[in-house]
Amino acid sequence: MNKVISIRGAVTAPNTEDGIRSASARLIERIYFKNGIADKDVVNIIVTVTNDLTAFSPARAIRESGHAVPLITAVEPNIAGGIEKCIRVMVTANSDSEPYHIYLNGARALRTDLTDVYAIALDGPSGAGKSTVAKLVSKELKITYLDTGALYRALGLVCLDNGVDVKDGNAVEKCIKDVNVDIVYQNGVQIVTADGVDVSSKIRTPEVSMAASAVSAIPYVRQKLLGLQRGIAEKSSVILDGRDIGTVVLPRAEFKFFLTASAQVRAKRRFDELIAKGQTVVYEDVYNDVVTRDKNDSTRAVAPLKCAFDATEINSDNMTAEQVAAFICSTVNGDVL
Repeated sequence: MNKVISIRGAVTAPNTEDGIRSASARLIERIYFKNGIADKDVVNIIVTVTNDLTAFSPARAIRESGHAVPLITAVEPNIAGGIEKCIRVMVTANSDSEPYHIYLNGARALRTDLTDVYAIALDGPSGAGKSTVAKLVSKELKITYLDTGALYRALGLVCLDNGVDVKDGNAVEKCIKDVNVDIVYQNGVQIVTADGVDVSSKIRTPEVSMAASAVSAIPYVRQKLLGLQRGIAEKSSVILDGRDIGTVVLPRAEFKFFLTASAQVRAKRRFDELIAKGQTVVYEDVYNDVVTRDKNDSTRAVAPLKCAFDATEINSDNMTAEQVAAFICSTVNGDVL
């Protein structure tokens, strides 16, 4: 039998109609999603707002976003030194689970006990620059970067080295069943290992890239790595990049982004990267690999590439990696409202 729980949440917003509408709707949707509830479970929602937000009513924004539940709203009195431009809610609902409280943007400062450890999910297609951006964000925010794609690449490399058909699920499972892949840090540098052997320099070739795409579609492979990724994310603040971080690996990640760019731009970036490493490649071949991998990743039966419904999409065609990283860091720090 369901019990009645009270779920708290807060978000800061600019004093504009669009800003308040967006922040209010996002807060409620995150509360619903994280707690697995819907309107039918909600008893009521109490909304309070600091009196410096006057452009629009958060309660009206919640109603206009399609929520047909009892709403109670009030304006908070002035509190010296209190957080500004803040919307607070308390959702009373019927649920079997413990409440999962949500604090977004600048309101995260209200509950550092809940927000100090967080996860950033960075998804997107091949060649979008996810790993470069993730490393920059990791350095700026001083959090752990877990290169999930490198783990799949390491398993793909093991299969290639053993002459295994990477599209044969049974053969792949047999090959990697007892293989241990891991990510360790030596002097601040991320090292990818397979059975303790450093394979970091061997996993960035086009051949390994395609092998990684193939093995990642195999349920056994994804299950093998899922526990490792979640275990790391539970211990400290992390940023993970991949294809299904926000949808499968960490669906309850506090921050989700989907980084994309046109196939032409992504192929040129990958081409330049490989040339810089001294490899002999042809742009057309790299472009065809990107297109092929896009199709494979987005149509596979298990955990296909897609943007999580609550992720912020970033098109980086006209952005540098530094600009993308700055946007993500600003969002996490509450500077982007």
